Amino acid sequence: MHLEFPPAMFHVPDPGPDDDDLVAVGGALDPGTILHAYCRGLFPMHLPEGLLGWWSPVERAVLPLDGLRITRSMRQSARRYRVTVDADFGGVIHGCADPSRPHGWIKDEVIEAYTRLHRMGWAHSVEVWDDEGTLAGGLYGVAIGGLFVGESMFHRKRDASKVALIHLVVLMNEGGGRLLDVQWQTSHLESLGAVVIGRDEYLRLLPEALSVPGPFRRPAG
Repeated sequence: MHLEFPPAMFHVPDPGPDDDDLVAVGGALDPGTILHAYCRGLFPMHLPEGLLGWWSPVERAVLPLDGLRITRSMRQSARRYRVTVDADFGGVIHGCADPSRPHGWIKDEVIEAYTRLHRMGWAHSVEVWDDEGTLAGGLYGVAIGGLFVGESMFHRKRDASKVALIHLVVLMNEGGGRLLDVQWQTSHLESLGAVVIGRDEYLRLLPEALSVPGPFRRPAG
């Protein structure tokens, strides 16, 4: 599949053979640089001191599309909530960026950059709504071909982010998705079925995932 990206303002390096998750520092969050980075197996995240870092975890985590662990509670919640896609990207990314959440990392600069990518058709959100029409949780990330890179998810009500993940996995399976990247492993993601495949294996799988259309179609024009 031919991918047409905006030009990158900065050179994005390939991950090297060393054992450092951090590959580069600096640059900017322009659309072209971000998209080229994902295609090389990198993603942006600020360092604690505020500098922009470009990361490719040596211990890369993915969620196998046939490996999501769905509990009885999650199944019950999936019936209770209503799920949409790209209906309220702003609500989702601001929910993920809530400063009251522990270990918050989503700055205004990140919100602006990914909102721009959403308007261009590259970033997507899954929203979960309660029976009162209130946003109960969701997730967002970037889709390029059959790759989806999950950036963050949040919940305000029980299991809402997990329901969003269930819906994303269904979309990926039904729409020809190949690779669901969750970046770093956590105990929470591990409980849902995420596994560590490592950087080398991830970079081996990446080109095939990028080569297929995938479930998210960019708007024409």
